Amino acid sequence: MGAAYSQDLRDRVLAARDRGMKTKAVTLNILLSFAQFEREIIGERIRDKKQATARQGKYVGGGSILGLDVVDRRYVVNREEAKLVRDIFDRFEKLESCRKVAVALNAEGYYTKKQPMNKSGKQRGGKPWRQRSVYEVLINRRYIGQIVHKGKAYPGEHEAIVPTEQFERVQKQLSANKTYTHKHQVKRFVLLRRMIRCGHCGSRVQPTWTRRHGREYRYYSCTRKVKEGYGQCPLPNLPAGEIETAVVDQLRTLLRHPDVIARTYREIGKAGGAGPDAATLAKLDELRMRREQTQKSIRAVLNASDADEGFMAGELKRLSAELKSLDKTIGDLEAKATHGAPVELDRVGEALRAIDPIWDVLFPEEQRRIAQLLVEEITVSTSGIDIRFRTNGIEQIAEELQPIEERAHA
Repeated sequence: MGAAYSQDLRDRVLAARDRGMKTKAVTLNILLSFAQFEREIIGERIRDKKQATARQGKYVGGGSILGLDVVDRRYVVNREEAKLVRDIFDRFEKLESCRKVAVALNAEGYYTKKQPMNKSGKQRGGKPWRQRSVYEVLINRRYIGQIVHKGKAYPGEHEAIVPTEQFERVQKQLSANKTYTHKHQVKRFVLLRRMIRCGHCGSRVQPTWTRRHGREYRYYSCTRKVKEGYGQCPLPNLPAGEIETAVVDQLRTLLRHPDVIARTYREIGKAGGAGPDAATLAKLDELRMRREQTQKSIRAVLNASDADEGFMAGELKRLSAELKSLDKTIGDLEAKATHGAPVELDRVGEALRAIDPIWDVLFPEEQRRIAQLLVEEITVSTSGIDIRFRTNGIEQIAEELQPIEERAHA
């Protein structure tokens, strides 16, 4: 009686505890839902408040900029810096180039506006002018007394530094200058894009182009010259057609040279290892010996004339199944061993020499693919061109050239 009562009491306690845990879980989910709803309401109110503040033309956040300081959450014109802002707009209307304006400002000893140190103690601003920093000044609508929020401009309560008419003229000139896009770069410079580096300053050599008298001229130019001025690097603008032809000719010459083929083969052998291990080779030898013994046993059973026919049939069936299993195991091990073996020297030479006759029939993207597989980096200087080759792309070229050769002969 006492044991039954104790068991019943225990069951009631456990059931009450389960109900309590479920009630707590439901209550917690309700509280979490209310908390999420409250966060969304707070965020929406903050966004609406900022939008209303921008419509009123008041300060909506952000640090000070050149010519405008933040005082008591209001933009206040800095008279000394405002002169430099007007000077930048005037210079651009004369020079029509952000890069030339940056070079002129740096030559006269001007620097970007110093900002307060960030939390890590790093000083921001106070650096030489660059093409991008000049561009950011020229497109900032706060200089004509406007506040920009979420892509929309509203009349601000602070004083304008630059006349609106001059600002709009500058925007039209900037739009006219905007010809460089990634899409145009891919279309015009497929072969050596992002593969050339300057041998003097170490910067990347980027593609550029110009139009004159209805013709388009393609160049490769040092990035440092483009951003900081043409006097910052001695590397001249490189005609795209000439440098691409020079690189391709050097590729063709080097790929036919026996020393290059031999060196590439040695590097592939080092990277790919020495082929199958000793355990795999020993296993193969053992399996081959067992297969040979099984074949001898089959011939012996077939030559026996006085044995029972039922016994001979069962024995032949067993030996044939064993031979089939051995053939399959040996084939799998041989495929594995062949896969891990290094590339043969003849195959390396054929793959390298096959590029030359079919180069002209390749699509531009296929030419770029081969160049990327073979060339790690191209360094250009006033003294010449230095090409550093990759050694891990030969095997892929050998595989990819087969369908290309078939198409070239079609």
